[in-house]
Amino acid sequence: MSAVTTVEPHYASTRNACKLCSPLGACIAMRGIEGCIPLLHGSQGCSTYIRRYGISHFREPIDIASSNFTEQTTIFGGKENLFTALDNISRFYRPAAIGVASTCLSETIGENLPMYIKQYESERASGLRNNGGCNPVVFFASTPSYKGTHMDGFHEAVYAAVSVLAKKSANEGRINVVSNFVSAEDLRHLRDILDSFSAPYTLLPDYSESLDGASWETYQKLPSGGTAISDIEKMGGARATICLGSSLPSERDAGAFLRDRFGVECEYLDLPIGIENCDRFFEALSRVSAKQSADRFVKERGRLIDAYIDGHKYVGGKRAIVYGEEDFVAAIASFLDEIGVIPVIAATGAQSARFRERVRAALKNCREETEVIDDTDFVSILAKAKRRECDFIIGHSKGLYIARELGVPLVRCGFPIHDRIGAQRILHLGYRGTLNLFDLVCNALMEAKQDQAAAGYTYI
Repeated sequence: MSAVTTVEPHYASTRNACKLCSPLGACIAMRGIEGCIPLLHGSQGCSTYIRRYGISHFREPIDIASSNFTEQTTIFGGKENLFTALDNISRFYRPAAIGVASTCLSETIGENLPMYIKQYESERASGLRNNGGCNPVVFFASTPSYKGTHMDGFHEAVYAAVSVLAKKSANEGRINVVSNFVSAEDLRHLRDILDSFSAPYTLLPDYSESLDGASWETYQKLPSGGTAISDIEKMGGARATICLGSSLPSERDAGAFLRDRFGVECEYLDLPIGIENCDRFFEALSRVSAKQSADRFVKERGRLIDAYIDGHKYVGGKRAIVYGEEDFVAAIASFLDEIGVIPVIAATGAQSARFRERVRAALKNCREETEVIDDTDFVSILAKAKRRECDFIIGHSKGLYIARELGVPLVRCGFPIHDRIGAQRILHLGYRGTLNLFDLVCNALMEAKQDQAAAGYTYI
């Protein structure tokens, strides 16, 4: 008998996407700029969807404006809606900046937003706009939802802000750090690390306070926090830029822009998760600042190594599935490999020719056992997972049903996390963030073992 060849079915559509829309990422990045309001040029449903996603993760109110397309606007164009929205936002919020992001609808009908914004600014300068005397900086990010992921929108918004605001300035030893889509706690920790090197810096974006601030007695239209516009303006005179995440470079990322326009040295690093990636990050900061790491971070590194030794018996040889944004998955895969866990599946919803290469390069011990998948969805991940032995899953809450289907624990990290409190305060970065993730993994495996035991016991 001839052998039977199994052909996997091919689907033209995405089923339960392992990614989010591009304007969502842009809005989060824009909220990381001091006094900035995001404005979506499209239907009201787009801003409602993004507010819902952001609020359920950050547990904070997130105002996102809309130019409010209707059927008539879709046919005849949305320029007047955009102008009215810019006027209303200026009068009501009195922001320092307005970040305009496009949507599927406005991109599909061919709205020329750069031209519209120039026309608006010309009318504003001539006193023809009813903006209450408020003249915020306006910048535009092209973010059609049918192209790319929320990470594309995030990077596009950062690029848009830098390309409009950054100026050539005196080199005062400034360090630029272009962050990634990380938690508010991660951003606070990055600031702590940067402060320890005693060099001036710009961290962009920084929503550590604007999306995770203190309780208010009265509602604040513009929450405090965010990267100051004056600091963004100084990025053109920095000594170097460190971009956290290697899914770039491209011609439309902030680091490349600063390098090409102002000659600022640029270095792309993987997210500092795991000892090896953290070492590279601290070495880069030491080199650029010409200063050594503070002793407390050396001690944090030592505690992390000690924890690896303490917990190795719980994680060594275990098998995991990791999914999420490309940069996040590459860094987590490296961390898992470092602690002796085999990432049997590393998956992202982004379409990336470099993803497989990046994950393979991050794995030192188990690269032959890891299936690397880009441009995928959760239905496809589950189908592959059923054919692979797995002890736990690591990623955001959208993978819960995979964990339930496989009967294994889900270690929640990344974005979005809708089913737990404190998602915005999960620390992933640095030696301390890596230690937090290591504890989460160990405890999830220990709890699963405890729950599955025939007889209860309290010592593992």
